[in-house]
Amino acid sequence: MLPVSPSLCPIFARPADASFDRVKKDQTSPLLASHHKIGTMAVPPSYSDLGKAAKDIFSKGYGFGIVKLDLKTKSQSGVQEFNTSGSSNTDTGKAAGNLETKYKMKELGLSFNQKWNTDNTLATEVTVEDQLAQGLKLALDTSFVPNTGKKSGKLKTGYKREFLNVGCDVDFEGPIIHAAAVVGYEGWLAGYQMAFDTAKSKLAQNNFALGYKAGDFQLHTNVNDGTEFGGSIYQKVDDQLETAVTLAWTAGSNNTRFGIAAKYALDKDASLSAKVNNASLIGVGYTQSLRPGVKVTLSALIDGKNFNTGGHKVGLGFELEA
Repeated sequence: MLPVSPSLCPIFARPADASFDRVKKDQTSPLLASHHKIGTMAVPPSYSDLGKAAKDIFSKGYGFGIVKLDLKTKSQSGVQEFNTSGSSNTDTGKAAGNLETKYKMKELGLSFNQKWNTDNTLATEVTVEDQLAQGLKLALDTSFVPNTGKKSGKLKTGYKREFLNVGCDVDFEGPIIHAAAVVGYEGWLAGYQMAFDTAKSKLAQNNFALGYKAGDFQLHTNVNDGTEFGGSIYQKVDDQLETAVTLAWTAGSNNTRFGIAAKYALDKDASLSAKVNNASLIGVGYTQSLRPGVKVTLSALIDGKNFNTGGHKVGLGFELEA
């Protein structure tokens, strides 16, 4: 049921008679009650965010083989944001960096995002949200490489509301149409993702996903192109411990990929992360907040099968936010 504006429907307008207020306290209209219930329903995540809780346990808090610095700052009004990062690969010595600026015009629902990286790629994204319709998001994403003159563009659309989250992107290179939809009801989530190559008139991607979310527990399964199968489980044991398990395999192959990860909060400023997979690769990470806005991360990747031969990787990361 869509929300009804009091200015459009006199039934929902507040009367001047104070006696109505006394009656309303004793008895609530079933129509109003059901409307409030629907309005509090959660919007399902986008297809790419399905199983995100488990993915974060496996990915966040690690930075194997790199030394990285992240700097984030914003204006006092929150209208403008400035993000920059630089990293160096400890194996190759190659350095990389990127710069990102964001400017928001909240009263118009507009946001401008500009990016530049050391590969000399310039990208600009303009987004309009909740203007044409509540929950509707439109964006134009373009990129340009001055060295080669290569240009690319993508038109993005998304719409979300109770029980539904859909998106459709048109990549002008091809062109290729990307579409995805997720529906949710009482904790159950079902999603579909596809990519259609208009030049070849065929599906380039055909993925399904099914999941369940209840409180501190999340289950996610997916099938990609009918040949790749995967699943993940996330469990928040208590306020300090979070765990995750992933499983994946490919049709026609006996190679099953399996991983276990956990994150433990030592206190409000420090956390310890660990993960291991069936290839005997062991990852550990330690994150410490030195003070508000300053965070350091130490991580290491250990090859359990070749422990004495070396090849292990370490990483160091700094995050500064002001």
